[in-house]
Amino acid sequence: MNFEFTGEQQELAKRVREFAADRVAPYRHESDVRRGYRAGLLAEMGEEGLFSLRVPEEYGGRGLDAVSAGIALEELAAADLSVCYPVLNAALIGGVLAANGTPGQLAGWLPPIATGESIVALCLTEPGHGTDAASIEMRAEPDGDGWVLNGEKTSIMIAAYATHGLVFARTGEAGAHGITAFYVRLDEARVTREVLSDLGCRSGGRGRLVFDDVRVGPRDVVGEPGLGFAAVMRGFGVSRALISLMALGVGRAALDEAVAHAGAREAFGGPIGRFQGVAFPLVEHATMLHAARLVSYEALWRADNGMDPRVPSNMAKWWAPKAAMEAVHQSLLTMGHLGWSEDGPVAQRLRDVVGLQLADGTAAATKLVVARKLLGRENAP
Repeated sequence: MNFEFTGEQQELAKRVREFAADRVAPYRHESDVRRGYRAGLLAEMGEEGLFSLRVPEEYGGRGLDAVSAGIALEELAAADLSVCYPVLNAALIGGVLAANGTPGQLAGWLPPIATGESIVALCLTEPGHGTDAASIEMRAEPDGDGWVLNGEKTSIMIAAYATHGLVFARTGEAGAHGITAFYVRLDEARVTREVLSDLGCRSGGRGRLVFDDVRVGPRDVVGEPGLGFAAVMRGFGVSRALISLMALGVGRAALDEAVAHAGAREAFGGPIGRFQGVAFPLVEHATMLHAARLVSYEALWRADNGMDPRVPSNMAKWWAPKAAMEAVHQSLLTMGHLGWSEDGPVAQRLRDVVGLQLADGTAAATKLVVARKLLGRENAP
């Protein structure tokens, strides 16, 4: 087995790391305080090609594999987790559209996603339904040759910035088979937004969207009516591993800061890293992050090679955010009052990374997927 990235992947990591260090990290604290991305950031990310990672080349994208998308998101997250969400959405939604759209739809939808002209949101969660997404209540009522959308989506990342949404609504019977996916413009008068006040990722623009008689037509349907839920669930096999790497990027960055502090801070005549009580916890968390990272990249490698990524992806999704949160917590304790202060990055990293234990499926939901693969659906919860 080869654990090295290719030369192209190493160059991608270097380029994203340099961009993040120059255009993202210096503004992390300011963006958190003002609860919004700095002006021009999304345009710069588009110019850097960060929204085009998974868009096929024939539609203006870079057509990169899933492992490469993971590399880019891991590097971005080390600078500021909040800026990862529009990139993650472009990769996930771009993949769902590419797999289900007609050539005409893709020619209209994908090039603007690749450039960042279209910022896309996944509109799945509702006030009464999160993990149980198959119970979606938002209706798409028939209207002529199309439908009218009425209802609310909530906990939508980058709701504050999105121009388009992949919106899931019920067009048929109860259950997963009655749900249709629509690609919908969000920057119109019949869609209202409210930004939510969050513990972390405050610049990420998580919010609620209310649809009031929003008309959609046959050209807005992604795939076939009634098959929307199946389409997005297939995409989660990759996105959950990508989210895991976002968490691990945060954990790695915090741990690197703690290691540097342990080598520079002196107490009792030498650096504090000489004490086992300081060094050994850092070693333990470095091990956990390393192992979770391998599982995450295994999932993406499997997806790239035509194999089922769901077991390692869901394993990574419950484990990596937990391991990252614990590593950031230990980094804060290692740095003491410097870590506790909001003037430094560690406190914000701790607030930010907690949310990844919820995003794209809770730990219980992801363990359920693995349990059904291990035990068989008839013997599992």
